[in-house]
Amino acid sequence: MKKILIVDDHPAVIRVLRLGIEQAGYVVDSARDGLECMEKLAEAHPDFVVTDIDMPRMSGRELCEAIEATYPDRGFPIVVLTSRSELEHRDWTGAIENLSFMEKPVSMRQLLSHIDHCLNDYADSGVA
Repeated sequence: MKKILIVDDHPAVIRVLRLGIEQAGYVVDSARDGLECMEKLAEAHPDFVVTDIDMPRMSGRELCEAIEATYPDRGFPIVVLTSRSELEHRDWTGAIENLSFMEKPVSMRQLLSHIDHCLNDYADSGVA
């Protein structure tokens, strides 16, 4: 089964995402912020990362940039899932390969469709 890593500082958000993603047949792990995510990535690579932007210690942007710098050949897509829709919170995402941006509120159906699409595209590219 594919493993999804959720990175968010709100336990309620993690609970809701975990429930929906697990019901879709994925294995789910979580981290409370970017630093904890980086620690988990050092242990094992997920198949997909879902991250918020506004988090303590290391923001989602800092996390994505750290992942890109540390794992330039990473084998997983990232989606930034946030309520921050200002251009400054989205323009940097184009500089990081295989990263997408989704605005909250997003339905579980939309998120799962996006995850499935990204994972299928990644598998079809021969990289995964």
